[in-house]
Amino acid sequence: MEQEIQTKRIMLTVAYDGTNYCGWQVQKNGNTIEGELNRCLSDLLGEDIKVTGGSRTDSGVHALENIAVFDTKAKMPAGKFSYALNQRLPEDIRIQGSKQVDADFHPRHCFSKKTYEYRIYNAEFPLPVKRFYSYFTYVPLNEKRMQEAASYLVGEHDFKSFCSSGSVVESTVRTIYEARVYREENEIIIRVTGNGFLYNMVRIIAGTLMEAGRGNIEPEEVKRIIEKKDRAYAGPTAPANGLILYQYEIL
Repeated sequence: MEQEIQTKRIMLTVAYDGTNYCGWQVQKNGNTIEGELNRCLSDLLGEDIKVTGGSRTDSGVHALENIAVFDTKAKMPAGKFSYALNQRLPEDIRIQGSKQVDADFHPRHCFSKKTYEYRIYNAEFPLPVKRFYSYFTYVPLNEKRMQEAASYLVGEHDFKSFCSSGSVVESTVRTIYEARVYREENEIIIRVTGNGFLYNMVRIIAGTLMEAGRGNIEPEEVKRIIEKKDRAYAGPTAPANGLILYQYEIL
C-alpha cells in the first residue's frame, strides 16, 4: 500500500512594499499581497493554496513582518519555501523566513504582540524619496506634546473611539504595551505595540496625536477621547502610506 502523504502547516514571515497593492486581503478588482502569495504558492506546489494572514493591512500599508500560514502535502523542507517563493514573487514582496508549525496554529488566534510604526515627514518641503513611506506635513509638530498624548493610550482600554465606524468586531477592548513618539531629524516616528489593533486604529491614533502636536487639542484630551467610546471624538484617519507593520511577535 502507498503511504498516505501527510499534510503540514507552514508559516511564512512576509515583508512587502504595499504601494502597488489594494491591501492584504484578496479582492476581485485589484492585486493584493494575499492574492500574490496564493498564486505563487499554487504554481510552485501544484495545489490550490489559500494562505491565512496574521494582519489584514490596508491598501498602501507596508510590512517588515507579517505572518501567513498554509497547508500543503509537498515534501519540500519547510525552510526552503522562502527561497523557492522569492524566485516567483514580485520584487516588492519577499519572504523573510519559513518554518513548519503545529497543525492547529492560527496566526489570528494565538498570543502575539504587534508593533506598528507611523512615519511623518515634517519639513518645509516634501522629499520625493519619502513620499511612499511617510506622511508629509509642513505644519510644525511638537513631538513632546505627541508623546504626552500617546502615554494615555498605554494599558487595556476600550478603543472604540479609535476604530473606523461600521467595523464589526466582537470586542473593541485592546491592550497597548508601549506608545512612543520621537523625532529623527525631519521625521517623526510613532511606534505602538499591542496585543491587537482594530480597523484603522493606528492611523486614527496617528491622526489624533498629530492634532496634539499641532496644538489643536491638549495631550490629556486623549484620555477623554478613550472614555467617550465614540469615533467622532478622535482625530482624522491619517493616510495609509506612512504606516508599516514593523514586527509581529508570536508569544
